Amino acid sequence: MPELSSPARIVVLVSGSGTNLQALLDACAESSYGARVVAVGADRDGIEGLARADRAGIPTFVARVEDYSSRDHWNRALSDKVAAFEPDLVVSAGFMKLVSADFLEQFLTLNTHPALCPSFPGMHGPRDALEHGVKVTGATLFVVDAGVDTGPIVAQVPVEVREDDDVEALHERIKTAERAMLVDAVGRIARGGISVEGRRVRIGAGAR
Repeated sequence: MPELSSPARIVVLVSGSGTNLQALLDACAESSYGARVVAVGADRDGIEGLARADRAGIPTFVARVEDYSSRDHWNRALSDKVAAFEPDLVVSAGFMKLVSADFLEQFLTLNTHPALCPSFPGMHGPRDALEHGVKVTGATLFVVDAGVDTGPIVAQVPVEVREDDDVEALHERIKTAERAMLVDAVGRIARGGISVEGRRVRIGAGAR
């Protein structure tokens, strides 16, 4: 990966309430964190994630699929909007759209999943883990690739499954652990760099 800016420039993509975005904004308020959110993008209007960015004085943009003649046109438009902010890193924080291979070649993009990949990919990680009867699940931060929750793993955090858990309770504990993992990993990447070789991801000294 090329040398990161100092502080590292991050574009965050959201589709909803933006709790992971808020965790990153709070972390970036400390100069020692080594990163700043330079823009927040969304695939729809009127969401709390955009409102959080507005309150923080962060530039925002919206690219709605229905406003474009094709999905390919939307992907190109999204790439152009992101590129305008010259990010070192793109973080998908609850962004509910798949991006193109061209986008992923242009921007190193991170995403989180509420399970310990490669187990329980897809939309219902906490439910699937609970139904399978595992004793430990968790959250994964990964480099987005063309698959669904299949990219090289950057970080993982375990979360114990309790005897009295339902899906909502388990998912809430996973989300809490996920936010802390995301903030820690993005900060370490911003300060120390990242290298991705096949499925091996390294953060820190010599990674830039």
